[in-house]
Amino acid sequence: MSSSQSLASLLEVELRPDKPPILRVDTPDPSAWAAEYREALRAQVNEHGVLLVRGLGLRDTAQAGSLFTALAGELMAEKEAFAPRESRGPGLYSSATWPSNQPMCMHHELSYRLEVPGLMLFACLTAPAEGGATAVADSQRVLAALPAAVTERFERDGWLLTRSYNDEIGASLLESFGTENPVAIEQYCRANAIEFDWQSDGSLRTRQLRSAVVGHPLTGRRCWFNQIAFLNEWTLAPEVREYLVDIYGADGLPFNTRFGDGTPIGEDIVATLNATYEEHTRREPWQSGDLLLVDNVRTAHSREAFSGEREVVVGMAEPRSLTDACPTLEASRR
Repeated sequence: MSSSQSLASLLEVELRPDKPPILRVDTPDPSAWAAEYREALRAQVNEHGVLLVRGLGLRDTAQAGSLFTALAGELMAEKEAFAPRESRGPGLYSSATWPSNQPMCMHHELSYRLEVPGLMLFACLTAPAEGGATAVADSQRVLAALPAAVTERFERDGWLLTRSYNDEIGASLLESFGTENPVAIEQYCRANAIEFDWQSDGSLRTRQLRSAVVGHPLTGRRCWFNQIAFLNEWTLAPEVREYLVDIYGADGLPFNTRFGDGTPIGEDIVATLNATYEEHTRREPWQSGDLLLVDNVRTAHSREAFSGEREVVVGMAEPRSLTDACPTLEASRR
């Protein structure tokens, strides 16, 4: 038995094929408990890719932030956000702003960055009345289940994320780059293999080429790691897509994805990606006070539509610079 498996065995985890692994606890001091069992908890995440901890009774952002730090150390500041978040403290954020009646499909957080979070931490302070689960899917199993013709092309050519920044939809320049200074934004783009083009109205359009399949930084196992389906136009509700195309034009959507060579991705391929994710989705409704730990490379996550109030705070930790983040040796620059 490896040392990681030995540590993982210290905690009795409930395993079911349709749900994430669940650990039930009873403690008056969540942060102290987390600090004591930190290595065993991390071993569970290493073994399963995800862990839901129930019974911590997390009630507010300060308590969640203290717990996150006890488990993961310093939290990351978000860069290149695709949707606005509210800051709740250093490295602590609200869930991304997204209509409650529309799901956020499976994705890996910030998978289009050169430096990505290795670990995602979610704390549910208020569970929704209905729906709203943060569901998960194993990216190794998704990769194995996808049609070979699809994965081979994406593995060869990568995927291209295109973004058009505006003041109405998606994250603003300030929310994505931490500044509105054009010189600073251009410096960031050049340093992070992002092509950029300022439009005549002063708005910014960007393109970034990234790998769709990467080796896990700890195990080396190949993972389907991207946001190809989630950020593609065909995942949007038809009425939303039609509205955005009418307002911004087919080439000016707030975000879209293509094959790495710039070829549009067909609706059928996006449907296949989302259907494969659904076949491998595991879900457990939130209960107030829950903690969810997600290996961001091995495990995709989603947010299902919901009704009622829902408050989930998010932390990102363990920044990883993946050696195979770009499908070409020479970074794309402008």
